[in-house]
Amino acid sequence: MTELMIPLDNDSARPLYQQIYEYIRKEIADGKISCGEKLPSTRLLAKHLLLSRSTVETAYEQLFAEGYIEARDRRGYYASDISKLYLEGAGQKERKSRIPVRTEEKENYKVVFSPEGSEMGCFPYGVWRKISKELLSGDDPELFLSGEPAGERKLREAVCRYLYHARGVNASPEQIVVGAGNEYLLILLAQILGEKKRVAMENPTYLKAYYTFSHMHYDICAIEMDGGGILLEEVEREKPDIVYTMPSHQFPMGAVMPMKRRLELLHWALGGERYIIEDDHDSEFRYRGKPIPSLQGIDRKGSVIYMGTFSKSISPSLRVSYMVLPEGLLERYRKNCGFYASTVPKEQQLKLTAFFNQGHFERYLNRMRGVYKGKHDYLLGLLRKEPWVHKIYGDNAGMHLLVEVDSLLSQEDIVNRAKENGVVVYTLEEYQIPGSVLKEKEYPTLLLGYGALTEKEMQYGVEVLGEIVR
Repeated sequence: MTELMIPLDNDSARPLYQQIYEYIRKEIADGKISCGEKLPSTRLLAKHLLLSRSTVETAYEQLFAEGYIEARDRRGYYASDISKLYLEGAGQKERKSRIPVRTEEKENYKVVFSPEGSEMGCFPYGVWRKISKELLSGDDPELFLSGEPAGERKLREAVCRYLYHARGVNASPEQIVVGAGNEYLLILLAQILGEKKRVAMENPTYLKAYYTFSHMHYDICAIEMDGGGILLEEVEREKPDIVYTMPSHQFPMGAVMPMKRRLELLHWALGGERYIIEDDHDSEFRYRGKPIPSLQGIDRKGSVIYMGTFSKSISPSLRVSYMVLPEGLLERYRKNCGFYASTVPKEQQLKLTAFFNQGHFERYLNRMRGVYKGKHDYLLGLLRKEPWVHKIYGDNAGMHLLVEVDSLLSQEDIVNRAKENGVVVYTLEEYQIPGSVLKEKEYPTLLLGYGALTEKEMQYGVEVLGEIVR
């Protein structure tokens, strides 16, 4: 097959890639494109439809992610045998694919717009099983002995290569420490940086980090933000030792720190023993604009401690995070933390290493970018048609949108009435640093996460909100 006559509506609210995806999916489901039939290449189809190749690639990625098509090495895309998809039952498949953060909310409500939900229906379980089997079939006693405190060397090498190519992080494997979650790594940092530190945090922020600092008895100051992230004049006024920031996609505001402010923040760190903790939250999932390099990648003085996790890019239950220490802190790490055992099982680390080195991580991540972009665009399309939506922001990356609501109802009333109708939405106040005051907004603002939701659930949730606020 070299051509597909796909009717496209340029005036539709649905993105063009979504129309291509829906058309091919229906043709395969109806048997009009047979199992094993070759699809046009992305280049040829884009040329035929007079579209950019990336538009067609996004549609194919989503079809591939959902199992409607398969890729064969150097031969292109072919329609899959989808009988198993339908034998499972759509409802059963959806239940397996979602991992919301709060299970009690999933049980009690129809739709939970959690920003922490992930789509797990596309995870390559067969690949993971194969890696596990191969790892255990060797009868290697080393597998069950204690590993390296900082994490297995081969995993740190793989993470080092990934961070350099994907985020521009300049580091050696010796600078990388692997641990079970960012909170654990922050506790290690307290051992390295010492006690009685003052930390500046963006407000609102990732509250697990706040509570970790709080339990370490750090003095925490809440810093306001604008569209470019943390306000440096406030940082200067508060005189912290450490700034905790998410410059590439701030959670939950979605702000992206411009280069000028990044350089000013790095300059601030030169004034004594000051450090910047860069939490590279949701950096893998960016839907428009050029990729933004890490702050660590432009740091020339060893002031940035870079942190990341595989909870979103692979699985929330994997609990593998990592930090990149400046070379100047390595000796302190070895002295103060070198006797701690790794909190990630050796077997888990070796599985993840194979997942990286065999190319599965890159393929899975590319697939999930297409899946989440599809969800992002669908929810964005729904909201843009609603008259009660005043403004949408934070929509360039991540797995949630912020929506200003044009309504006479208070924010609290909207949230409560939504729950009464089976829909859970979130507000910025839920991520506010305790004891601080957020700048008052003119409109009620809702946080809508979509990572774990189906299109049907998103549509239902938006319809409920529309009925409430009109």
